[in-house]
Amino acid sequence: MVFMGTKDEHRRKELGAFLRSRRERITPEQVELPTSGRRRTPGLRREEVAMLAGVGVTWYTWLEQGRDINVSAQVLDAIANTLRLDPHERGHLLTLANAQFGATEKNCQNLPAATQTILDQLQPYPAFVLNPRADILAFNRAYDRLLTPISELPVEDRNSVWLMFTSPAYRAGLPDWGAASRKSVGRFRSAMANHVGEPGWKELVARLKAASPEFAELWESNEVLGNTNLSKEVINPQVGRLRIDYTNMWLTDRGGPRLITYTPADEETRLRLYRLAELDQVRTPA
Repeated sequence: MVFMGTKDEHRRKELGAFLRSRRERITPEQVELPTSGRRRTPGLRREEVAMLAGVGVTWYTWLEQGRDINVSAQVLDAIANTLRLDPHERGHLLTLANAQFGATEKNCQNLPAATQTILDQLQPYPAFVLNPRADILAFNRAYDRLLTPISELPVEDRNSVWLMFTSPAYRAGLPDWGAASRKSVGRFRSAMANHVGEPGWKELVARLKAASPEFAELWESNEVLGNTNLSKEVINPQVGRLRIDYTNMWLTDRGGPRLITYTPADEETRLRLYRLAELDQVRTPA
């Protein structure tokens, strides 16, 4: 059954699900509560969270149920402390409850005209642009030839989360696919906090759940992660394993489209990226 409702109703539903998932991972021992007696559910009880956060049990229950109630930043901060949220989870909580703190500005999906020129100048290093929903808006030839040919895909499939869970070639190129897929879903869920209830996001989540049980399982975990620079390994079928540094560069505000570059983390990778470019030129002469 598909949940139908306003954007605010969707946001409150998502907030409740997130709070429940965080509450269920905290044990009584972690917050120095007695553990006597049989517990029917994992983690803390609602009344225990309310007591530790200094709020009413009924009020906290309504918050988890997604009811339309007033909430302050101070109370959310107390709940975040009780649930031992990390900095990114705390930000996610505040974003989901942002009706009291001002709406998030919409991100413009139109890219500057010079974006493609910049991407092309980064050859032979792969580079591309993602919007918050992980749609691949632009890319250079090196990225197109890295894991799977993006240019041959229909526009609706040019999404890094979709490729992560539905493209065998994309998956084969990630030696640590398990960790990569978990991070991909965590970043996607975090970004969705600003777009809860928007049709395009809901449709993509539904499409991913239908296509991939692995995505559906990760989605239900309610994990959230931020976009950080990191090092990773990918395997190209032509030149082999590549060790790359993954760098985010935001084109507008930090919640908007970002240009991502894959630069070599060692000399062998640098040579292999140049070799991949040479092979591409032989395959498609000017």
